Amino acid sequence: QLQLVESGGGLVQPGGSLRLSCAASGYTLDYYAIGWFRQAPEKEREGVYCISMTGGTTNYAGSVKGRFTIFRDNMKNTVYLQMNSLKPEDTAVYYCGVVSYGTTCPVTFSRSDFASWGQGTQVTVAS
Repeated sequence: QLQLVESGGGLVQPGGSLRLSCAASGYTLDYYAIGWFRQAPEKEREGVYCISMTGGTTNYAGSVKGRFTIFRDNMKNTVYLQMNSLKPEDTAVYYCGVVSYGTTCPVTFSRSDFASWGQGTQVTVAS
């Protein structure tokens, strides 16, 4: 059964950067669309970005446009979320998941469109 593993989170000061990784063992991610989403304490899970099988990207959170980038390295079987200019409001647990029905990203984020997400990785932005 496909299971994704997120890593790369940590504590960073405002304005800093982190690169999150989403990987899978035993499965190739080449043929999947992959999404990143996040959940802050007492808030709904929020879609961040999605990348299709062919590399097209879909943004779900306007607050991260221009600061976050999603990309994939199929040689490493990994999808990344590069986060720059981090703000305290970016603090959350970040998860990745596969689009459960196809190779393209949904136009709008719905948790039910994604599956196989991992345990998440904590990102804390604080001084």
